[in-house]
Amino acid sequence: MAKVKTLDDLRKMKDELKSRISLRENSDNPESLVQVKVSMATCGIASGAKEIMNYFIEEFDSQNIDAVVTQTGCMGYCYAEPTIEVTLPGEKPLVFGNVTFSKASEIIEKYIKEGELVDGIIPDNYETIE
Repeated sequence: MAKVKTLDDLRKMKDELKSRISLRENSDNPESLVQVKVSMATCGIASGAKEIMNYFIEEFDSQNIDAVVTQTGCMGYCYAEPTIEVTLPGEKPLVFGNVTFSKASEIIEKYIKEGELVDGIIPDNYETIE
């Protein structure tokens, strides 16, 4: 972590953190934004889910993609950790397994930006009852 030597350093650090936090907590109207939920149960964390979550936050911030990145508990896919659920506006959520940095990049570039399906989707085995 960088040392704070001046008031300007502190202000710069504050601004950087505020933009990163807004990607995690931008929940005023989440259905109009790309939503990424990262499974952060014990198995996910042990498999690198925290680093994957940080990667999504940094990439969305650097590419100016309006998104909400949140963490969730166990999704039940321990064999495929780290797992993420991606919901594009107006679409059903998709769960991706075995997400690495390169897979996360591919999800951003192809699925989130272009709407093109990529390998790694875990098939639905349930229906949500509303």
